[in-house]
Amino acid sequence: MWLLGWREEVRNHSAVRSSLSQQLLQHIETQEFARPGERVGVAVSGGADSVALLLLLLELREKLGIVPSVAHFNHKLRGKTSDADEDFVAKLAAKHKLEFHSASADVGKKAKKERANLEDAARRARYDYFRSLVDSGVCNRIAVAHTADDQAETVLAHILRGTGLAGLGGIHPKAPPVFRPLLNLRRAELRAYLRHKKQSWREDATNRDTKRLRARIRKKLLPLLEKQFQPAIVEHLTTLAQLAREDEAFFGALLQKRMAAAALQSDGALRIPLSDLFAKAVKGGLHAESTEKNHFIAMSKRMARGLVERVKKQGGQLGANHVDALLELARSGRNGSSLFLPGGVEVRKEREALVFCGARKAKTSATRREFSYSVDLSRGAQDVKVPQLGCVFRLRVIDWPSKAEENNHREMVLDRERLRPPLVLRNWRPGDRLRPSGHQNAHKLKRLLNQKHISRWERDGWPVLTSGEVLVWARGFTVAADFAANEKTRSGIVIAEEEL
Repeated sequence: MWLLGWREEVRNHSAVRSSLSQQLLQHIETQEFARPGERVGVAVSGGADSVALLLLLLELREKLGIVPSVAHFNHKLRGKTSDADEDFVAKLAAKHKLEFHSASADVGKKAKKERANLEDAARRARYDYFRSLVDSGVCNRIAVAHTADDQAETVLAHILRGTGLAGLGGIHPKAPPVFRPLLNLRRAELRAYLRHKKQSWREDATNRDTKRLRARIRKKLLPLLEKQFQPAIVEHLTTLAQLAREDEAFFGALLQKRMAAAALQSDGALRIPLSDLFAKAVKGGLHAESTEKNHFIAMSKRMARGLVERVKKQGGQLGANHVDALLELARSGRNGSSLFLPGGVEVRKEREALVFCGARKAKTSATRREFSYSVDLSRGAQDVKVPQLGCVFRLRVIDWPSKAEENNHREMVLDRERLRPPLVLRNWRPGDRLRPSGHQNAHKLKRLLNQKHISRWERDGWPVLTSGEVLVWARGFTVAADFAANEKTRSGIVIAEEEL
């Protein structure tokens, strides 16, 4: 009886190994992730997924003709535990007689200094290290262990935060020099594989911290969806991501063709005529007989995003509100007015064209008092630097108290729920009107500035905030009456100004 049970366990063990190995081999060959003779660095954190990826590639290295090694990045986020992870991975590499490459950085300190999101800072540091291994010739490619579960979590996170087609594409299988061969495999399959191999792994306690969105999706949302709505939700979300990437690739190719025909590059800047930015068709591209304006607004938005990506020199994500503000500048902005966007990009309107400049060129225009900055409060607070004025505006989200005695200063607080996108911090313009809290009627801002004896020189570049093109705040005044906090307010916005 014992012998029969032992034979059954061996058969199950072999089936697990054979099934996963065969799936992975076929997937790598079909997708051409790696070529024979290449040195492939396997990114191993010590977690189950990356350990399983390493062992599977070791099983397949002769069939694939690759030379694997181990790469580990220590983020120094969990003290001695992080060092123990690195030690575990180093011993695993030594056990299989593989080259071990490692680096470390105090990512927490770096993120705090840069006022960056911790997870984003960790990801950037990790992938910068992977690229350095390839750039130095140590490896040809890096294999990373994202799974189908990771893909599903990513797509859901993007949906919850608000996303478009590109965001629905989730994690890309190839992002040279990185490739991700496990996106079709489930996390549970990999753990079963490791248990059959009697291979241990390290658990990251931060993955269970449900204060983080990703952890809440993993521990609460996905199990709920699988149990009560759709058992195959992970498979469906990974399929959705694949379809979205295919569509995005098609539109991306069309976009490149259109930009090549319309955008002119000169001295590091890109210039595009407004007629081409909003054109309904271009030779060799889209053709349509419809005169509906909205039919081609999607391509105009893609053009705007593509042009920004081509000139930006640093990190920063372009949101939908930024694109809306950019197109509004194109439609109704005055000649010479400009907009500053994430990534150190300035977009300037020059007669019947838009000029896109990178970070270095944007500095040359900092002496002008014309400015327009998009504001995105979807993730909470935002600091808006205005070099033209030599200051930074800090927009903070606060929980507004309900007790009347605590509401004495509500005329200085905006009701967050009443604000509508796009939110834009810009210089005042002739014709701007404001009804400050406590006033019966709206007045031209020029008149209000005169009443405060603000000189013509001082009012040049006077900052205002607009919501859906309506003035809701101006420096030195109470907030617009229609947008001020009241007894029903639950979340408010306060604006503070500080020198740079």
